[in-house]
Amino acid sequence: MKIIVTKSDLQGIGADLLVLPFSSIGLQHEGERALLPYGINVQVLKSFKADAGEAVVVYGGSQEYSASRIILLGTGEGKKLDDWRKAAIAFGSKAVELKSEKVVVDCSGVEVYASAMGQSVAKIIATLVEGCYFGSYRFERLKSDKLDKKGVDNKSKKIAELFVVVPSEVLVEAEKGVADGKIVGSCKKMARDLVNLPGNYLHAEDISKAAEESGKKYGYDVKVFHKKEIESLGMGGLLAVNKGSDHPPTFTVLDYRPKGKAKVVVALVGKGITFDSGGISLKPSENMGEMKSDMSGAASVLGAIEAAVRLKLPLHVVGLIPATDNMPSGTAQQPGDVMTTYSGITVEVGNTDAEGRLILADALTYAKQKYNPDVIVDVATLTGACIVALGYTVAGLFSNNDTLADEIFQAGEQSGEKVWRMPLWDLYDEQIKSDIADVSNTGGRGAGSVTAAKFLEKFIDGHTNWAHIDIAGPSFMPKSGGKVNGGTGFGVGLLVELLKKLS
Repeated sequence: MKIIVTKSDLQGIGADLLVLPFSSIGLQHEGERALLPYGINVQVLKSFKADAGEAVVVYGGSQEYSASRIILLGTGEGKKLDDWRKAAIAFGSKAVELKSEKVVVDCSGVEVYASAMGQSVAKIIATLVEGCYFGSYRFERLKSDKLDKKGVDNKSKKIAELFVVVPSEVLVEAEKGVADGKIVGSCKKMARDLVNLPGNYLHAEDISKAAEESGKKYGYDVKVFHKKEIESLGMGGLLAVNKGSDHPPTFTVLDYRPKGKAKVVVALVGKGITFDSGGISLKPSENMGEMKSDMSGAASVLGAIEAAVRLKLPLHVVGLIPATDNMPSGTAQQPGDVMTTYSGITVEVGNTDAEGRLILADALTYAKQKYNPDVIVDVATLTGACIVALGYTVAGLFSNNDTLADEIFQAGEQSGEKVWRMPLWDLYDEQIKSDIADVSNTGGRGAGSVTAAKFLEKFIDGHTNWAHIDIAGPSFMPKSGGKVNGGTGFGVGLLVELLKKLS
């Protein structure tokens, strides 16, 4: 998508689609006057209320404006960044539905929105661009005409050009917003593409290759540990989960160092289970296909680090991605097995479907011992219990540091990828005690997301600035009528905002 910021009058830009944002207050006070130049019948205002994300397509009759179709876009009261984001996603999606290749958005009122929201013009425009990327996203690479690279896809068209029209005095700031929005939007798109690939198209080695390609393209180091090296390291958690697989595991380390000395070192750990059958503790068959998304944490970490590199953030960021699938077979680990992790801690496997925490355990210890980072954050689709607690739109946040927890919460507010802090009290340790090993990987039905976090806490080697983010709910949108389902890229925007705060 080519995005152009311009101070040109709307009359001077020919387009397939013109987008006119309205707040509910602005619509009441200036709605009729604003619509008259476009030849739009003001009777449309009887049905258009400018609710956040409301997108009404109308047809103008003015000779001055060449766009045959116009979207009246609702931004709610115009005071919340989330409402602005919702509106951007809505027009991006509608533009694809209408097969509009050249889209113009009237952002002449961007300063008013920025003032009302307490945000910079750059942030408002960046959010607009990110939202457009998100709303216009469609995963179609496995359609037959894409696989054989023949034929033309007539079912949908992507937005080829997006013109953002702003007042001349904020042109430079708007251009910065576009630049930032394109980076985060495209990195989130990359993460979504990985999450949406089914298990027969994405194995552990494919995640590593994606990281290597990103590192080569944007100039940061990527080291891939293959099975023999993982065995030499003694990563018993990752190897145990991989025992039932026909595909080897990988452990990928992404290392971004900015120019000059970085004051902060941040380790991001992402769970990379490319398909989770549950192993011997087999999952129910219904909707099991959605378990291709169990590597969403890995995709988010990869997307966030690529974004950090492209944004030139002044901090040292290390990404660690343990990856494998979790399959049942004659060689698979069994409930009741005891294995030894990279840390030396022994684990009794109460349930082979609690596998994500086993591979994260090795990666967390490695991060602490090899890099001694100032901050460790792991991101994982870890528990169904977190979905029960918080639903499909909010991630669970666990942290042993109040300041870090607040920074992540605020990053969620800015990025629209919201988190809610959950308890991490020591009393929950009782549930994961083992009679025959140091710890059990399960703690029973009660407080499942909390006991999973308590398990991970045992592998950070005493680090006092750690957070675990359970993205099981918001990382993947289940099939539902009228919505684009699949991977959401949740975590990319959240981590980027956090890295900005930490830098």
